[in-house]
Amino acid sequence: MRMWFLSNPPGKATIEVHNIDEFTWLNDSSSLLLKQLGSQSMIDYYFTAQSANSDSYLKYRNPKYLSMLNHLRFYLPEIYPKLDKMVFLDGDVVVRKDITGLWSIDMKGKVNGAVETCGESFHSFDRYLNFSSPVVAKNFDPNACVWAFGMNMFDLAEWRRQNITEIYHFWQKLNEDGSLRKLGTLPLGLVTFWNKTFPLDRSWHVLGLGYNPHVSSGDLERAAVIHYNGNMKPWLEIGLPKFRSYWSEYLDYDQPFLRECNINP
Repeated sequence: MRMWFLSNPPGKATIEVHNIDEFTWLNDSSSLLLKQLGSQSMIDYYFTAQSANSDSYLKYRNPKYLSMLNHLRFYLPEIYPKLDKMVFLDGDVVVRKDITGLWSIDMKGKVNGAVETCGESFHSFDRYLNFSSPVVAKNFDPNACVWAFGMNMFDLAEWRRQNITEIYHFWQKLNEDGSLRKLGTLPLGLVTFWNKTFPLDRSWHVLGLGYNPHVSSGDLERAAVIHYNGNMKPWLEIGLPKFRSYWSEYLDYDQPFLRECNINP
């Protein structure tokens, strides 16, 4: 990554590439996930032979569910202790318009600014959380609107003041047996940032380019950030052809790195 940015200077932007091993503060004491990953109960939950007999259980072995890299988003104030505000972008997005306007949005004391995914393809909390659990039913609304990870405005000062990372730890610990929510960081984000999320205008972040061929061209043209969430990434052969150009137009095929990756425009 460092070599890439040395070979492709990003104009006036400052680039910092971090290695997770450099985060010396990230250990069994500071991160509940790291502690859980070393526990016998977690090892049994993911790797015991009897559990693997179920076809549906195979999805639990996807490395992303065990990856600390995915959970680092819940430690942003620790990673950037001198910052009070930041825009978070996933690696499978394309920024198509100036997003500096996000900086001036008044989030009214909320910690997370995000685009809600309600609408034609309605997503509500009951799709991600287990409301047969009393603790879930007591604390959340099954009809509440889900929001999107991938392009988020975070008020890190409020995050620290409201001790959001400890809320994350609380729900992570409570779900050690995997019974409260679906897999992934979005359900965990929904409970962590419950009542702490400010809805952004949907033009800031358009999703679905990795699974939904019906995303409208109008929405794409208005979007500041487009997101290839889903399995059909534009750099894969299974990528949706109608959306691939929005990503490939930014690639320089004179770069030997890209040619070696065998990416087809």
